[in-house]
Amino acid sequence: MGWTKLATVGELPPDSVIEVEHEGERYAICNAGGEMRALSGVCPHHGGPLGQGTVIQGLLVCPWHMWEFDSKSGVCLVDPTRGVPTFPVKVEGTRVYVDIPENA
Repeated sequence: MGWTKLATVGELPPDSVIEVEHEGERYAICNAGGEMRALSGVCPHHGGPLGQGTVIQGLLVCPWHMWEFDSKSGVCLVDPTRGVPTFPVKVEGTRVYVDIPENA
């Protein structure tokens, strides 16, 4: 699928996250200390909406059961065997693009 615009810089103040749905998939787009990041928007624990969580010191925290994920690597701090996929991000002007793979 390639680079797809999923957000704008103005939607993401520092240390925030938004939920974006694209072609039936949910994504969590984060601004972690000024660095834009993109992860799967579904928590592997109970399917919680990661894009509705919070960002604390680079960690994305699920709003349902407070599972923490490294927003850069997708590694879960509660259970390292249950991380979430991450996706490359680039910012062009005010647009935030995510490199969505064909099978996503």
